[in-house]
Formats: sequence, C-alpha cells, structure tokens
Amino acid sequence: MTDLALYRNIGIFAHVDAGKTTTTERILKLTGKIHKLGEVHEGESTTDFMEQEAERGITIQSAAVSCFWKDHRFNVIDTPGHVDFTVEVYRSLKVLDGGVGVFCGSGGVEPQSETNWRYANESEVSRIIFVNKLDRIGADFLRVTDQVKKVLGANPLIMTLPIGREDEFVGVVDLLSRQAYVWDDTGQPENFEIKDIPADMADDVEMYREQLIETAVEMDDDLMMSYMEGEEPAMEDIKRCIRKGTRDLEFFPTYCGSAFKNKGMQLLLDAVVDYLPSPTEVDPQDLTDEEGEPTGEVATVTAEGPLRALAFKIMDDRFGALTFVRIYSGTLNKGDTILNSFTGKTERVGRMVEMQADERNELSSAQAGDIIAIVGMKNVQTGHTLCDPKHPCTLEAMVFPEPVISIAVSPKDKGGAEKMGVAIGKMVAEDPSFRVETDEDSGETILRGMGELHLDIKVDILKRTYGVELEVGKPQVAYRETITAPIEDSYTHKKQSGGSGQFGKIDYRIKPAEPGEGFSFTSSVVGGNVPKEFFPAIEKGFKGMMDEGPLAGYPMLDVEIELYDGSYHAVDSSAVAFEIAAKGAYRQSMPKASPQIIEPIMKVDVFTPDDHVGDVIGDLNRRRGMIKDQEPGTTGVRIKADVPLSEMFGYIGHLRTITSGRGQFSMEFSHYMPCPNAVSVEVIADAKKRAEEKKK
Repeated sequence: MTDLALYRNIGIFAHVDAGKTTTTERILKLTGKIHKLGEVHEGESTTDFMEQEAERGITIQSAAVSCFWKDHRFNVIDTPGHVDFTVEVYRSLKVLDGGVGVFCGSGGVEPQSETNWRYANESEVSRIIFVNKLDRIGADFLRVTDQVKKVLGANPLIMTLPIGREDEFVGVVDLLSRQAYVWDDTGQPENFEIKDIPADMADDVEMYREQLIETAVEMDDDLMMSYMEGEEPAMEDIKRCIRKGTRDLEFFPTYCGSAFKNKGMQLLLDAVVDYLPSPTEVDPQDLTDEEGEPTGEVATVTAEGPLRALAFKIMDDRFGALTFVRIYSGTLNKGDTILNSFTGKTERVGRMVEMQADERNELSSAQAGDIIAIVGMKNVQTGHTLCDPKHPCTLEAMVFPEPVISIAVSPKDKGGAEKMGVAIGKMVAEDPSFRVETDEDSGETILRGMGELHLDIKVDILKRTYGVELEVGKPQVAYRETITAPIEDSYTHKKQSGGSGQFGKIDYRIKPAEPGEGFSFTSSVVGGNVPKEFFPAIEKGFKGMMDEGPLAGYPMLDVEIELYDGSYHAVDSSAVAFEIAAKGAYRQSMPKASPQIIEPIMKVDVFTPDDHVGDVIGDLNRRRGMIKDQEPGTTGVRIKADVPLSEMFGYIGHLRTITSGRGQFSMEFSHYMPCPNAVSVEVIADAKKRAEEKKK
C-alpha cells in the first residue's frame, strides 16, 4: 500500500494565456516525466494533445498526468482557461485536493481567473498562487498580489520576491530561508545558484518576511505569544502553521517566476509538497441520498474502507471510451464488479490505466487517493458514483450550467446522419454542458452550448475526428418567457362518455417568482376539497407545461403556483383528471398573466489598449450594453459590462477591427432580463414563422 500522506492531487487553473499548460510542461520536465519540452505556441505540449488544442494554442479539455517529486506522487490536471470550457475546470476541482492558481505577471487577475477562483472557493480547494511571466514587459509581482486582494478578496501570503524586473528578471528570493535562487541564461531549470540576497533587496526581504511569519503564527496561539515576546519560531513550526492556514483557506502561499524560462519552478513544487493537503487531510466528501440530500455520512479517504469513487470525466479516444475516476475510499482491482449507484446496475472492471495525457500505463489495482481511467464502461456518465455493491452510496453529485446558445446542424449527405448520431452521443457523454435535441417537426438536430467558441469546436471535432460534414445554421439565443402580473383563476375538467367520467376542478393563484427561483408549487387547500393524493398530479400537470410559454413557445421561468381550493367527485375524479385540469388551467391562465420574453444577459469583460477605450464603450452601448466598471492597467483598460447575448454574435472580429487586433474579451452567462418591446416583437414573429414552416 502506498502511503496516502505522499499523494498530492492538484489542478492547475487560470485565465486563457496565463501559462497553465507551460507550467504543467515544466513540472513534468523537472520531475523527469518528459525529457523534451513541448511548447504550447508550437502546438507540441504534452497535455494539449487534441488537434484543435494544438492549432488554437488553448486547452479545451482537462488532461491528467502523474509524476513524482521528492518521493511524493503528484496527480496533476491541466485545465482549460477559456470561459466556454469552465465546466472542465469545475468538474476537475470537484475531485482535487489542492490547486495552483496561475496569474500572468502583466495581465494580473483576469476574468476567467475570477470564475475559476470562485469555483475553487465553492469546492473548498486549498490553493497556492504562482505569478507567472515575470520576464514580460509590464510584469509587476506586487501589483498582481494587490489585485488578488481587491478582486478576489483573497489573502496572498508572499513567500518569494522576484530579483530584477521584466527582461532583467533572473531569479527569486525565498523569504523563509533568506536565500536568493539565481538562474543563468541557458533556460535549463537545474542551472541555478543559491546566493546571498542582493544588498538593495535586504530591507524589503526583512519587511515581507516579518509579515509572512506574523500571518503564519496566527494559526497557533502558543507560537503567537512567544513570537510577540520576541522569540522567532523554528522553521518546522512556521511551515506547519502555513500548511494549516493553507488548508483552512485563511491565506494562499504566493510564489513568482517564469515557467517559460524555467525560473522559480522548484520552489513551486516544494510548496506543493510542503503546503497543499494530501487526500487524507481534506474534508471528506458528503454522501447523499437519491434526491441529492446529504445523509449525514461522509466518504472518509482510506484504503481500508468499502470502495467509493466518482466518475468525473468521460473521454472517447482511439482506444475506446475512458471513464476518469477519483477513488475516495477502498481499493479497486482489475476484474472487480462495481455498482453504479445512479443507474443501479453493476459493471465489471476490465482494464484500468494510469493516464499520462494521451499515453497510458496498464494498472492491476488502484487505491483511495488515486485518479485513474477505466476503459470500456458502458453506462457511466459524469457525476455518477461507483461503489462496492455490498455498500451502496451516492457521493455529492455535480451540477452543470444550462446552455445559452444553440445552432441547428444537418449532415451534408445521407450517409452522415448515422455517423453524426453516434459521434454526438459520445460527445454528449464527454461534456455535460453540451446538449443535443431533435426538433420533432423539422427533424433538425439542435446543438446547445456555452458560447460560440464551444459550439465552433464541437462542429470542428465532428468534422475532423468523426468525418461528418455539416450544414450549420445561424446561432440561436436561448430566450425564455416569464409572467409579470399575478392572477387568480379557476378551471374545471369534465368529461362524460358513458361509464365513469373524468372530473377535476381547481382554483389557483399564479404569480411571478423572484428571478432565478424557477417553478414552485404550493397548496393551501383546507377541508379536503381536493384530496392530498391529487396534489402531485396537479403539480405534474403545471410543471409539464412550463416547457412551452404562451408567447413564442420558449420555456417559462420563475413562476409560483398556489392551489387554494377546488372540488372533486367521489367516483369520476382521478389523478389523470386533475393532471389534465392543470394543463388546461395553464393554457387558460398564462396568457392573462402579462407574459413577457426574457433574454440571457452576459457578463462581458473586454480588454482594450488606452487609445481605443471610447470606441469600445460606444460599440458596447450600441449593443444595448450596460457599462459596469472600468479598470485601468499598465497596458490598457478592462471594461466590464452586461450585454444581451443576441447582440454579441461575431463580436471578436468586430473588436479586433476597432482595436487594430489588440483587443480581447471573454463573457459568461449572468442572468435573464426582460427584452425591450421591439426585440420581443421580432422574437415572437420569428417563432411564429418557424412554427408555420414546420406545419408545411
């Protein structure tokens, strides 16, 4: 049995272009996993192995690799930074024990870093911070640490200081040991010398070292008392306190360097060993019942207990379907039979592999703390719990965001239809934020996703990986409908056709709910006018109709329905009769409750050079955007705005035109807002036109 205290399950996450994948490459090189470095900009990195990743220089799916450093086993997951693939980060964070947040030395805390940081806070993942690219123009380590405080509300614990700025950056000072690590110009990570601190940095080093120790000893009252009396704690005690504070998310040890130039990486790896928790030190996962409610039990990480594991990612590659699994307790051996608690079915484990990005090593067994892949699982999806059939349990399930954009696709030739069906089935299993529907009337296949890039890459994968040529329609916005006025109404369903009939009368109130609350049904019937056993049927009737709003047939959001009275017939009333009554009531009353179309509003974050700020703001205003904030930086201005999704199609091309190719932007779904009248009229007209075309 391997000692779990020597395991570190870590993820590397950050904004696009902050250097996550390069940092992962350097970790693999330093730990002896690879001997030749692959560069992202040359399309050669180990973890970006998809064609689309190599071409675009971005990470699309999280990749897992294992390596060793100072007798510790690291399971490293390199995650995407682009906002359309946040679900990859979210599901990776769910199964990690610690993380490295990478920030660009000149770009600082960028929009996607904020989203990922928020996910990591929700998943309570301990992190260390690595400020990368300090050799770039405009890089400023202390400015980035200030941004971490202001923008993320986090407390960075500065552990190293950079020696030299921008192109004169040569190394770092380790504050705890008061030693300077200086690298030469060969770019080799092992070519460094340990020297005395440069004289001009002595005062800064003492000041930041004092701050570091003061913050650390707050984790231990006895140490704090003796420190206040003038006694400096021993190095082991300081490290123990930093480890505790990191685990409790009180602060985040912050390092600096340049991954591309191989400077500062060893200290980062040492920090992973010293300060990030092992699987046994993390709060155990909650166990839930079938409804997702906590049972009060937890999945303690131990190799001795019954098997409990979470499938967090499905991937289809040239070797077949792979299910990535994090084992929380027990051991898993080749040939074992395991239970999928979601489907209630058992499956036999044929082959297990340890992943090295797209390489794999066969395993005969794995234990708690391991992240492995199982080949050929049939019915397992992301978020399913795999467990010992004698000890069934459900680990806390994952919740994924709703897609906000859709496109219609159809294969160019008849032979492509079957190929497309099989390919899309595999892609949906891999990515829970990618949904597919078939329009029953027109027969079109509708792909739904998180953004234009997301769907663009899905179409590209269908074309290249699966050889399906597609006709692609224009992107469609996921409009919704809601109501704005309360209404009280009554509906009777009565049918008599010889023998027993159908009867159900309901009196109900419908009113708008708070934004984001969804659908809710309550009953205040007294005196048994409508028996309790019919309430679920009435709720089912209303809920089933919420997929089609009265104005343009878009799903309804944020509606409260209260059943307050009604009547029933001793013989003719049944659950079916009341369900039909609820459906009729929906059709009768929703148009009277002042329905309106609501549209998805995106949180847009635009970076532009100073001389184009006016043009960018003017353009966002024309797109019905609300400017929320402007943050000047060293190389330009970040503009934050809320803009309707319908106005953002093709925005990247337009932004590049008005900023001479230097602007960048990212956006993510924020909330729904009522459409202006002119837009509503257009949306309703479009819906009617589509409905008429389908009839033909």
